[in-house]
Amino acid sequence: MIRVLLADDQLLVRAGFRALLDAQPDIEVAGEAADGEEAVALVRERGPDLVLMDIRMPLVDGLAATRRITSDPELREVKVVMLTTFELDEYVFEALRSGASGFLVKDTEPDELVRAVRAVVDGDALLSPGVTRRLIEEFAARSKEPAGTEGLAALTEREREVMALVGIGLSNEEIARRLVVSPLTAKTHVSRTMVKLGARDRAQLVVLAYESGLVRPGWLG
Repeated sequence: MIRVLLADDQLLVRAGFRALLDAQPDIEVAGEAADGEEAVALVRERGPDLVLMDIRMPLVDGLAATRRITSDPELREVKVVMLTTFELDEYVFEALRSGASGFLVKDTEPDELVRAVRAVVDGDALLSPGVTRRLIEEFAARSKEPAGTEGLAALTEREREVMALVGIGLSNEEIARRLVVSPLTAKTHVSRTMVKLGARDRAQLVVLAYESGLVRPGWLG
């Protein structure tokens, strides 16, 4: 079972997500929180696989709560997906830097939300199904000056190539076609790159690709 914690200050939103997720045979709602402080406490108490976290909440907002969760070594396996009203919400960029595995727009189609939950827990997702490459470019444009690729020394040339393709938003299947390899081989390269760099997931791999300068804004070929 995939255990999901819901964190949103709107009861109606939580009720809708609970009804949808609890109806799935492989997903259960592990709890609900109305603010970031309560969300962090419940994550530590109940150990969910994933948190659906609203960005804007009273007391402690979703960004601060996400940073607390992702910076705690004991909670390393917990994934956080941010909930936002607008796809190009300015806070999405900060959410990714805070350690979120991605985000979902609140009016996402029900079947897309369910697929996204399963994908993120499985480690294969980059961002929500509604995210476009334009968002990735916008994120990159707001990134700080590249720190240099020295930190990527542990990677092979092929792993750097794969990381760059992940950075421009390609899926494993698209990477496989670009490199003329099998999807399984592409996935293996991505996984090894994440392990070597200590990346939590693909979203963090994208952040590292841009912040190292391996990928620059506009490289969306």
